[in-house]
Amino acid sequence: MARPFSASTPEGDSAAPGLFDAQGLAPVAPPPPAASPRQPSYIRGHRQRLRRRFTEGGAEAIPDYEMLELVLFRALPRQDVKPLASRLMEAFGSFNAVLSAPPARLLALPEVGPAVVCELKIVEAAAHRLARSRVMNRQVLSSWDALLAYCHATMSHRETEQFRIFYLDRKNVLIADEEQARGTVDHVPVYPREVAKRALEINASAVILVHNHPSGDPTPSDSDIDMTGRILQALTALGIVLHDHLVIGKSREISFRAEGLIL
Repeated sequence: MARPFSASTPEGDSAAPGLFDAQGLAPVAPPPPAASPRQPSYIRGHRQRLRRRFTEGGAEAIPDYEMLELVLFRALPRQDVKPLASRLMEAFGSFNAVLSAPPARLLALPEVGPAVVCELKIVEAAAHRLARSRVMNRQVLSSWDALLAYCHATMSHRETEQFRIFYLDRKNVLIADEEQARGTVDHVPVYPREVAKRALEINASAVILVHNHPSGDPTPSDSDIDMTGRILQALTALGIVLHDHLVIGKSREISFRAEGLIL
C-alpha cells in the first residue's frame, strides 16, 4: 500500500505546501523575497540636493515649501512629495499654518494619511518645546521677546480660542505655564476664582494672562476687558500681581498694560 503524501520530509522537517518538486518527493527552496522598489533616480537626486542645500545654508537657504518637503521625506520615503508640499501650502497658506493645522483638516486632503500627520505634529511639538525651554524657569520680564515668540508659536495659528496663564514667583521667574481653558472660534470661558485658586496652590506672586484670537485681529473685545478686570480684582485681593494680559493675533499681539487697560 502506498504511503499517503505528506508535506514533510522523511526526517520530519516541515515545509510549506507547494514547495516540493513535481513528484512531491524532494523539497524545493522557496524563491528569494522580492526586492523593495527603489526610488526613481530623479527623486533621489532631488532629495540629496535639497538636503545638501539645507545642511550647507540652513533654513534661510530654502523657501517654506521646500522646508515642508524635508519634513515629508520621512513620512513618504519613496514618493515625490513636491506636489503634496505645494498642495498643503496652497490649502493652509504658510509652513507654520500647515504644522499647526488640526489633524482632521489635514486628513481631509486625499493625499494626506496618518504618517504625514504624525511627522507634521512631531515637528510642531518640537518647535513648541524649544520655544518653551527659552522661557521656563527664567526671569520673564528680561526675556520678554522670547515669551512673545513662544506665545506666537503655540497660539497664533489655532482655529479656536485658548486661554493660558503664566505663573511667576516673587523674582518674576516663570514657574508654571498652564492652559486654563479652550473655547470656540470667538469665545473661551475663564473663571477668575479658578485663576486665583491656582496661583495660591503653586505659591505664585504674579500672573500673566494670554489668549489668542483665531480671527487674526488681536484687538481686545469688551468681554476680554471685562474678564480681565474681574481677574485683576480677584488677584489683587490676594496680594498677587497681574503683570499683563496678552492677546495673540496672526502676526502681532496687543498688551493690555501697553494699551493702558491694566494700570
